[in-house]
Amino acid sequence: MADPIDPAPSRPPDLDLSVLQLLVHVAERGSLGAAARSAGMAQPNVSRSLARLERRLGLTLLQRSPSGSSLTTEGSLVVQWARDVLDAAERLRAGAAALVGERSSQLTVAASMTVAEHLVPTWLAAYHRAHADVTVRVEVHNSYDVFDLVRDGSCDLGFVESPGVSRGLHAAVVAHDHLVVVVAPGHPWTRRRRPLTASELAGTPLIVREPGSGTRLTLESLLDRLGLSPVAPALELSSNAAIRGSVAAGLAPAVLSNLAVADALRAGDLATVDVAGLDLRRPLRAIWRPPRRLVGPAADFVRLARVGTAEVVPVL
Repeated sequence: MADPIDPAPSRPPDLDLSVLQLLVHVAERGSLGAAARSAGMAQPNVSRSLARLERRLGLTLLQRSPSGSSLTTEGSLVVQWARDVLDAAERLRAGAAALVGERSSQLTVAASMTVAEHLVPTWLAAYHRAHADVTVRVEVHNSYDVFDLVRDGSCDLGFVESPGVSRGLHAAVVAHDHLVVVVAPGHPWTRRRRPLTASELAGTPLIVREPGSGTRLTLESLLDRLGLSPVAPALELSSNAAIRGSVAAGLAPAVLSNLAVADALRAGDLATVDVAGLDLRRPLRAIWRPPRRLVGPAADFVRLARVGTAEVVPVL
């Protein structure tokens, strides 16, 4: 009789980041010799390292000949993935360094949950590359608490997703995202022929973040502009991940940032529902105490955070 329990999947090969970097050097510099010089290694050592990588992956990455070595088709694909892995490792190192706070020059940043989860790691990596002498310490809170921390001087800079800015603080838009209504794939709303109305959304018990969350404040503000008040929530949870899981399990709908649900939507774990007459686009802002002119490490961090955004509000 066949075993009813699937066997454990085979363990993927361990990968040495330094060897992946060598493979990228070969792609960028065109030969093993040039890659060896770039890495400060002897060419035979580079060749042996890459041969071990080929054995671990079970792929031929380099086409070797008396005239030199070049990447195979598989090698070119692996190089693309290796770059992603190396970039992710750099973001991890930058984020860990920011949380540990080992260097003497520091910038303390408070970020709301959605911003911290989905944008801050990339910002940290870019900032670390440009300002390796500055330690960025990151605290994660809801938007309401971020305002308090910046106002009382506990943090130099904050990032929030709430609809407005607390009095006495200055702000700049660094990015935009959209809130989306999400449900389990089998939810009745997925079979609607017409978009949901704002009234229907307000009258439905939703899974929501805790009071003070920027996502919750934004939705309540948008409904209030239409003269609507949401009914009591089905459930309050303190993290986007917990809400995603509860929605996917069919407990109730929720309204979350598109940043927070993109992976779940691609995987088919959640589905979105259109809402008529409700603009769910919102700004993500940097906030700071007076004076209005933001300078030094905080100004540099905001400039890097704004790179690539569709709309830019001057910081200075």
